[in-house]
Amino acid sequence: MVAVNFITESEASKEAFRTATLLKTLSVNSLIMGEIGVGKKSLAKYILPDAPIVDAINLDELLTKIDSLKEIIISNLETSSNIKTVIDAINRNSIKVVATSSRIIKEESLDDTFSVKFTIPPLSQREEDIFLLKDIFIKEASDLFGINSKFSSENFVPDLSENSISLRRQIIIKSLLYNIKDVELMGIIENYLFDKLGSNNDYKNYLYLYEVPLIKSGLKRFKSQLQLSDKLGLNRNTLRKKIADNKDYL
Repeated sequence: MVAVNFITESEASKEAFRTATLLKTLSVNSLIMGEIGVGKKSLAKYILPDAPIVDAINLDELLTKIDSLKEIIISNLETSSNIKTVIDAINRNSIKVVATSSRIIKEESLDDTFSVKFTIPPLSQREEDIFLLKDIFIKEASDLFGINSKFSSENFVPDLSENSISLRRQIIIKSLLYNIKDVELMGIIENYLFDKLGSNNDYKNYLYLYEVPLIKSGLKRFKSQLQLSDKLGLNRNTLRKKIADNKDYL
């Protein structure tokens, strides 16, 4: 289930959403913690749908907003250069605040200011959410590129390094590559090389851009160097040398 752009398929995300729903009805300040890409900002917007979002790294702007508004979402509270000053400003104003942070903040007055604090677990601990997000991002890629995505889940290992951010990027790129034409691929390489060419040995320096994907895909498909050398029409020793030359990428 998708709730205000926040996935509520796993028990952990359902619990976080229940807490957010309760906070909509309460006049208390809250702090949502969790890694990048877990949905902190989506829940904050659900709690305070009409509140502006101000990044805590912009201290002067944030203090001005706190002094003039009735409610505010403070993103990335941990990046503030002076968290105590921010907390003091919140405490002297009649303002409802939902703040987000990617890590635990060690500030003594934090507990008094934020009555409710809760953490959204990373996607690695919310397996049910991963499957739903994957389907959402595949559809997004299909709509974005105007294609019927041929995305394959075979041997697919989700990139959860930045949770939903990295997963979305991975799926959109993977979906695009499944449908890319040879002229489009050559165009990408052309743009990549345009500003890099200029030495006296560029052909050799950038040959790996062709050889590495050819060797990697060939080894995946044919399973052995012997079969690959035959399919490529190369001497086996020549293939071994190319693999050794490109060992940093293989």
